[in-house]
Amino acid sequence: MGNFEIGLIGFGATLVLMALRMPVGIAMLFVGAIGYVSLSGWQPLLSSLNTTTYSRFANYHLSVVPLFLLMGHLATQAGVNSGMFRAASAWFGHLRGGLAIATIGGCAMFGAICGSSLATAATMSQVAMPEMRKYRYSNALITGTLAAGGTLGILIPPSVVLVIYAIYTEQSIGKLFLAAIIPGLIATVGYMIVVSLYVRIKPDAGPAGPRASWSDRFRSILGIWHVVLVFAVVVIGIYAGWFSPTEGAAVGAAVMAVLAVVIGGMRWRGLRKALLETMETSALIFLILLGAEVFNVFLALSQMPSELARAVGTLKLSPMVILGAIMLVYLILGCVMESLAMVLLTIPVFYPIILAQDFGLNQEQLGIWFGILALTAIEMGMITPPFGLNLFVINAMAKDVPIRDTYVGVLPFVASDIVRTLI
Repeated sequence: MGNFEIGLIGFGATLVLMALRMPVGIAMLFVGAIGYVSLSGWQPLLSSLNTTTYSRFANYHLSVVPLFLLMGHLATQAGVNSGMFRAASAWFGHLRGGLAIATIGGCAMFGAICGSSLATAATMSQVAMPEMRKYRYSNALITGTLAAGGTLGILIPPSVVLVIYAIYTEQSIGKLFLAAIIPGLIATVGYMIVVSLYVRIKPDAGPAGPRASWSDRFRSILGIWHVVLVFAVVVIGIYAGWFSPTEGAAVGAAVMAVLAVVIGGMRWRGLRKALLETMETSALIFLILLGAEVFNVFLALSQMPSELARAVGTLKLSPMVILGAIMLVYLILGCVMESLAMVLLTIPVFYPIILAQDFGLNQEQLGIWFGILALTAIEMGMITPPFGLNLFVINAMAKDVPIRDTYVGVLPFVASDIVRTLI
């Protein structure tokens, strides 16, 4: 059996283990280690682990991950999520389906300071779900809106997944953040349009709420000034060159900590909770990064990615057909895997294939464009029935809602994602 075949078997075995619910980091570490040993032996593996673990985790740029996570957890302690929902509700709540539209807007704003799809979905559910139930929204619209809105957390910058993608493909974090803003806004508007069409077809699914006065509406905007401040400081500061992405994450976390104390009344207990949650999530992500590092070395030794890229190049298929096939794979993987795991698992295989195609872009432009496209497909996969991860997160928080209702409610949002991806 040749090295290429060993690499192909290892890639397939990793997918199987993940489908069987083995933790992502452990699955990649396990298969990567076995593959490494089969190609090079035990001693090279141990020598590699001796240096790889430190060199990967001591990477200065990776400190941006726990800092952005901390910023998101501090935002929860500051009560930012409820403030954003109240603001969006004041402006849209009087419309039919207005609370669902407000939820999408709240998810977009929270995603701008969180960076995680699952965290955005879970956090906004705690605020928006009781309100929508209070006004007798249908279970399908409630859960579908929350599942779809949660995906905005990985697209609207700052995004943890984009940071990892940038580091592994040696792209500019600032340019990737800038490139994601307009697609994120298009996704937000698209989801709002879906809600509007949904309640036109099923008027009882989203009854209109009370109309807020103009004074209440403008007062609600004043209540979210801190969200705009943090987003502007981080994203504009990074792109303008005031500070690096890592420094920007530190500045954002520091500003949010001050706001959490002054506005949200956070005390030692809240700070301790935010720090512990950040450490737990960071540890999980770094375990995945270690597994991905070993797995990527194994794939490099097998030469499977380069051989596959060469084989695809000889098929004489158009670049768009190849890109479409890759997007379809991301859509399928999104049904069973978390977004970060998908990126780390597939970058060594798909990235060389994309770079070998002629899309009329230079390598930097192509890397950024593909990163945003891949993230869009991953986002879509996370809400595609029957196994989209966001669907299970929302359904776990709404235990009385049959999973079938969630599937029905999210399908229009998937259709919106398909249209946006084609555009």
